[in-house]
Amino acid sequence: MYADQATIRKILTETGDTWAVVGLSNNQERAAYGVARVLQQFGKRVVPVHPKAETVHGEQGYPSLDAIPFDVDVVDVFVNSDLAGAVADEAVAKGAKAVWFQLGVIDEAAYERTRAAGLEMVMNRCPAIEIPALG
Repeated sequence: MYADQATIRKILTETGDTWAVVGLSNNQERAAYGVARVLQQFGKRVVPVHPKAETVHGEQGYPSLDAIPFDVDVVDVFVNSDLAGAVADEAVAKGAKAVWFQLGVIDEAAYERTRAAGLEMVMNRCPAIEIPALG
């Protein structure tokens, strides 16, 4: 319901190649680390967003979305569902074109707000699973 194939394809192929990955740090045990690497392999610029503001996969990190000094196309959200809505609102304020909530990240109210603001959105899916399947 929150991840139709047309929207998935549009975000992954047409929306732009600068992805802010919220929750991405150098912790290789976290899913965000591996997903960011896959996104890079498919030509996406991955911008880490984490309170530590670490450089990850060769990209400068930032402590928050609003600290990023350039436009981002997609905000990929790796935070708990109870925190994800605020991140979606920050993505709207930042001027992103789309928001992607990872597997297990669900906030229906945030989905409705984000779509009402004119952004594309996918929820409870993983781009590292979806992008290779586009063929």
